[in-house]
Amino acid sequence: MAKTVVGLEVTEESVRAAEVTVGRAPQLVGYGEVPLPIDAAKDSEVVDAGAVAVALRQLWTGARFKAKEVTLGVASRRILVREYTTQAMRPDLLRDALPYQVQDLLPVPASQAVLDFFPLSQQGDQISGLLVAAVSESIEHIITTLDRVKLRTRHVDLTAFGLARASAALAAPEETIAFVYVGDHTTQVVVAQGGVPHFVRILPIDMPTAAVLRKSGLPELPVVEPVAETVPAGAIRPRGALRPGGTGPAISDLAGRVRSTLAFFGSRPGTAPLTSVLVAGAGIAADGALSALTSALDIPVRVVNVGDVVTLKSELPPGELSLNLVSTVGLALGEGR
Repeated sequence: MAKTVVGLEVTEESVRAAEVTVGRAPQLVGYGEVPLPIDAAKDSEVVDAGAVAVALRQLWTGARFKAKEVTLGVASRRILVREYTTQAMRPDLLRDALPYQVQDLLPVPASQAVLDFFPLSQQGDQISGLLVAAVSESIEHIITTLDRVKLRTRHVDLTAFGLARASAALAAPEETIAFVYVGDHTTQVVVAQGGVPHFVRILPIDMPTAAVLRKSGLPELPVVEPVAETVPAGAIRPRGALRPGGTGPAISDLAGRVRSTLAFFGSRPGTAPLTSVLVAGAGIAADGALSALTSALDIPVRVVNVGDVVTLKSELPPGELSLNLVSTVGLALGEGR
């Protein structure tokens, strides 16, 4: 069997993983998702390590994953991602210098943060890129939980970077696209070109997804737009093509905040115009979400699922899982980075 990589996400609602072959034509060979009890996790942070460990064991047993090493994706609203410019220097020297350079930008002391810098461009002796900062205690807690079930963390990656990599299979290299991943409690907005992220925002928005409604004991809302219309492979919706369905506070918040985020990106000098917006994640299947987002944007919107990103060994995963796995698979695609 070809070498495989497993991408893993711990969200507030579930643990989810996808096993993908390594090579020029990645294939999804295994996947699974196990719901978590209430208060077991928050965003990408483990609250109840015992409950998460039990779910992870169930996930590996049920999905029959071959690999025990994982690329862990994190997408907490407490993670700082921002553009940063600094003196060009060797990568090892930059890693050592970062804690002193960015201390004033961090919500916690630099000694309590995990820092990373994704370089994008250089002008003269100045290098610009994306600064990523996470609370080290939260990351260590997840890794310790994985250790309890004998899973080795090969990489810890920002989930948004996985989305950027996934976008490489969905757009021409010269296109600048926005990828909007609407999760249960966080929406990630990534602007990328050729699979390389240039702009990232993580927005805290609680969406009425099926998983959230089931956990809360509330009845699932009817879907105004049929699933076949909401999540077809390659679906493109020009602005105003769909009549808005549900317009609850979460839906309105999603449309407004994504619109303002993309408008902010577009207003910056020297930025390339966006050619399209890719959308995925369970939240986009919520009643009225796709309609509201499409109506709010002046750019064509395309809904993508995991089958658009990698080839499938079997049929498309059911329901919202095909939308959620886009980010999970994107994490696994980072093997060659």
